[in-house]
Amino acid sequence: MSATYHELLLDTRRRLEQAGLSGAQIEARFIVCHACGKSRDELVRDAQLHVTAEKMAAVDELVTRRLSDEPLAYILGEWEFMGRTIEVTRDTLIPRSDTEILCEQAIDALGEGGRLLDLCCGSGCVGLCAIAEVKNATAVLCDLVKPTLAVARRNARKLGLSARALFVGEDATLPLPEALGRFDVIVSNPPYIPHGDLAALDRSVRGYEPMAALDGGDDGLDFYRAFARNLKRCLSDGGRAMFEVGAGQARAVADIFARAGWTVDEIVRDLAGIERVVKCGLD
Repeated sequence: MSATYHELLLDTRRRLEQAGLSGAQIEARFIVCHACGKSRDELVRDAQLHVTAEKMAAVDELVTRRLSDEPLAYILGEWEFMGRTIEVTRDTLIPRSDTEILCEQAIDALGEGGRLLDLCCGSGCVGLCAIAEVKNATAVLCDLVKPTLAVARRNARKLGLSARALFVGEDATLPLPEALGRFDVIVSNPPYIPHGDLAALDRSVRGYEPMAALDGGDDGLDFYRAFARNLKRCLSDGGRAMFEVGAGQARAVADIFARAGWTVDEIVRDLAGIERVVKCGLD
């Protein structure tokens, strides 16, 4: 006799717990709901119904992937960011809660509207969620990797933002085309992990997330040096630029911009107290 949904959920949780996953209870629910095509409420409603062999096999496949250290976000094909569901693939980084600090700062800087530039946009989570909160704002989202931009475009469509977002394939370390104009807010969560540290990353990161979106050069600061050189002519009068940084990098990044003639306004800490966002301008 096949298992009920309740029994399947308990068995999935047990398998994840035995593998040492701390979020086993929550992850088990996500996996069973996703594989069986049910919402959380439907899973509760149907707890005593029996599961088909096909759906049990689908759950088993996803659990096997998770036990191989594949991140849950890639298994589900989506992740939550700023209260919105964002599509992710292995061409994009998984949105982290730390990055919501950057998005919140961008929303504040946009005020009632304006143009936003999102460099190294990845899934588009920062730029798209920022303009989603500011109805009179538009965004240009830039990434060098075509499959990554395709994910960002799909997210714009799903969020109903296609009419307010433009996607361009450009190398963020080079000067941008003048035709893109100037921006009231520039944001980026660029690659910032020192090249020598990549091999020590957790296998769930090292083995699945795109290395090009993580590798910031020998000291992790290559992109910030390029931004400090190239972005002055992209910023509107009174505009603000803000960049996510890695733990312990904020002061070095602030110094890079200050030496290049920028005014460093503020360094914003994340919820863990880590200096996470460097904000600057040209006034």
